[in-house]
Amino acid sequence: MENLKIELTQHPKKKPGPGDKLGFGSVFTDHMMLMEYDRGIGWHDARIVPFGPITLSPASTVLHYAQETFEGMKAYRSTDGRVLLFRPEENFKRLNRSNERLCIPELDVDFCVESLKELVMIDKDWIPEAEGASLYIRPFIIGNESKLGVKEADNYIYCVLLSPSGAYYESGLKPVPIYVEEEYVRAVRGGTGFAKTGGNYASSMRAQTIAHEKGYSQVLWLDGVEKKYVGEVGAMNIFFVIDGEVITPELDGSILPGITRKSMIELLRRDGYTVTERQIAIQEVADAYDAGKLDEMFGTGTAAVISPVGELKWGDKIMKINNGEIGPISAHAYKELTDIQWGRAKGPDGWSVEIGHI
Repeated sequence: MENLKIELTQHPKKKPGPGDKLGFGSVFTDHMMLMEYDRGIGWHDARIVPFGPITLSPASTVLHYAQETFEGMKAYRSTDGRVLLFRPEENFKRLNRSNERLCIPELDVDFCVESLKELVMIDKDWIPEAEGASLYIRPFIIGNESKLGVKEADNYIYCVLLSPSGAYYESGLKPVPIYVEEEYVRAVRGGTGFAKTGGNYASSMRAQTIAHEKGYSQVLWLDGVEKKYVGEVGAMNIFFVIDGEVITPELDGSILPGITRKSMIELLRRDGYTVTERQIAIQEVADAYDAGKLDEMFGTGTAAVISPVGELKWGDKIMKINNGEIGPISAHAYKELTDIQWGRAKGPDGWSVEIGHI
């Protein structure tokens, strides 16, 4: 494509075999994309190059003031060899919303989508064939001005990495235990909670560590003011099924507007479920559990797609949800969305984007 230079590697790496364990984000493909921004010039020098280190000054703004945004999406290999992306324009639109909050220059969404297609097709042979496996895509932007003054940078680097990743649930879809965090907070309205930026994740690690020490896989955050209303889980948006109604916290500026969350709401409404976006207090969840009306609980996110919750701990109260088993709405939602992502079913127009064949 015009304005995109391509330099192919002369030293291709050995690709993982069918029996190799991929994990997540530890193996990278042969190529990556780079682009720079300079104030007065704009974004320039877009190129696909061999994967390798990037050079930063020790004074780069990203290292001192965390001016950084990122995204996460996947490329899928269908059984008939098609290469598919899932709603990539939504990810780049969200990246621009994060950029605005962090004072990072806006990207051209169409150019980002088209250049991503080029990159994925160059490294298409890295897309795993195993059931549930995919090619994880990580676009990110970092401030790269070499000054210690606290201000938005004049220079930025945009980069896209590709990483073949294994199935999130290697032994099948299983409910996870979640711990409600009551001491620390993740975000408040007016902050950066809605943005996908590294600082949000760094500040959540302490609570995540405590949850792991208690035997729980992730943290359920409460609002940062009253510590009363449910926010989101560490790496997922959260849904409750109470007396047949699907309820998820409304987007109030402190919650990441997940692409999977958005897609799940649209799919469930299409299939006739009542889905409500509103404030929901943790006490309301506990009351529903005591009344026998907390039917299901599940998270949504790029990595897991759907993560059913089998146990919720709030203080001394431990809630076993649906006998620790996957509920019918969770199972339905997972199948519907993954069938679209892997090309087994046709979804709404524009959701599954075919970019080529292997």
